[in-house]
Amino acid sequence: MLEHPIQPHRVVYADRGYDSEPHRRTLRSRGTQPVIAERRTGHGSGLGKHRWVVERTHAWLHSFRRLRTRFERRADVHEAFLKLGCSLVCWDIFRRIEPPF
Repeated sequence: MLEHPIQPHRVVYADRGYDSEPHRRTLRSRGTQPVIAERRTGHGSGLGKHRWVVERTHAWLHSFRRLRTRFERRADVHEAFLKLGCSLVCWDIFRRIEPPF
């Protein structure tokens, strides 16, 4: 069994809302390169090239009613539905990519 099965992120992309030195310092201390759009600068930082992946995933997950509007009071129940939704999204992608047996 691996001691650390989850590999640390090498790069983290973030929008202007996370532009602060404490955020950058924390990421660097963990060996992660922060790529954060700076506040009070023009658009065109290039983060949109990576952000669409996150936005697309959120759109897929919002196709499930229980994830679009949170009805559960308990976080563990909501997390279970979130994991189920992620599993169904991955299954759908796999089903479309993989040729039939």
